[in-house]
Amino acid sequence: MILDCAGKPLDLSVPRVMGILNVTPDSFSDGGHYIAPAVAVARARQMVAEGAAVIDVGGESTRPGAAAVDADEEIARVVPVIAALAAELPVPISVDTSKPAVMQAAVAAGAGLINDVCALQQPGALAAAAELQVPVCLMHMQGEPRTMQQAPHYADVVGEVREFLARRVAACVAAGIRRDRILLDPGFGFGKTLAHNLSLLKHLRGLHGLGLPLLAGMSRKSMIGAVLEAPLEERLYGSLAVATLSAWLGAAIVRVHDVKATVDVLRMVAAVQAAD
Repeated sequence: MILDCAGKPLDLSVPRVMGILNVTPDSFSDGGHYIAPAVAVARARQMVAEGAAVIDVGGESTRPGAAAVDADEEIARVVPVIAALAAELPVPISVDTSKPAVMQAAVAAGAGLINDVCALQQPGALAAAAELQVPVCLMHMQGEPRTMQQAPHYADVVGEVREFLARRVAACVAAGIRRDRILLDPGFGFGKTLAHNLSLLKHLRGLHGLGLPLLAGMSRKSMIGAVLEAPLEERLYGSLAVATLSAWLGAAIVRVHDVKATVDVLRMVAAVQAAD
């Protein structure tokens, strides 16, 4: 499958790496590192050199308890970076946002993919995405970012995530977004306990019935810290383990901070998958 991301192809015939570029002061892992546009652009260049197939630019932290950011501030953070990257880099640029105004400004600046943790449920988001006609990634989240980890509960986490994503796909298609422009993200760490996250990963193949490419994002997350009893700066090996598992279980895209190491891991997965 090849996605047309505003004229830049994203080939998903083998698992690919999405490099995370947070231009925020408060993201859980790299908040404050890439606020300056020149620094952000340099980091994106590095990730592409390391093998990232797409760069995901975010201007609002979605970690639990993070402060909300208004659309104007988010646009001011992401648009200069997206414009610079879209003009220079050969890979697609994704915008990580839930706000229609940010989607519109980002796509006008050159973004070719909308990555929405709210699955286009915010007022006006579905209509905006349908009008912009770039691919979209729909993520499952129970609750909302500020409070999602307070008491998440599921009777069947895999089944409920699958049903939610199926409903959102149907809503997108009804709004005029083609199925071949939709990606799905089960939302690891978003309104889920450790047990929920582990079960969701173990049964990731259960989402293949939806017939759409899957994106998995677990890089450096607290689920890894909980299993390994490791602080943030010691989660690389755990992140590589879950990247390997998610690609083996069928994820088309793995969203990560540590690009080079993950690219090497996914190349090995792809080589084994291609063997007789």
